[in-house]
Amino acid sequence: MSMRRADRQIDTDSAWQVVDACGFGTVSMCLPDGAPYCIPLSIARIGHVLYFHCAQEGMKLDALRSNPAVCVSCVGMAEPVPGKFTTLYTSAVLTGHAREVTEEGEKIRALRAICEKYTPENMQEFDAAIARSLCRTGIWRIDVTGITGKSKT
Repeated sequence: MSMRRADRQIDTDSAWQVVDACGFGTVSMCLPDGAPYCIPLSIARIGHVLYFHCAQEGMKLDALRSNPAVCVSCVGMAEPVPGKFTTLYTSAVLTGHAREVTEEGEKIRALRAICEKYTPENMQEFDAAIARSLCRTGIWRIDVTGITGKSKT
């Protein structure tokens, strides 16, 4: 992906750091009727793959099953500058293809990564939670095909 403001482009490693630091990623997709749809999701990364958990049915899954192409937007930081008409920020935009994870080992690795990112203080309960809910938890992966990052600091 090319960027109009190349002077604000950050390198790929820094863009991945934005992804790792963001509180959520907004995933954009197309519904089966072609209408646009986006939703914020708790994402975690293993290598160049993003994972998220979800229910096993719903509008998002209908969209992804119909057309797995996605775009993900992550904001690592955004702070208005007092007294100026500008904002300091870091962001990353990723493109890729989503697919459902069905293999149990990969599902557990993905959930562990999500839990370690969002609830690291509760990891002692992870195994019990997996035993209770793995069978009813949907896990999807986004195989990233492109990433760009931007910063104004």
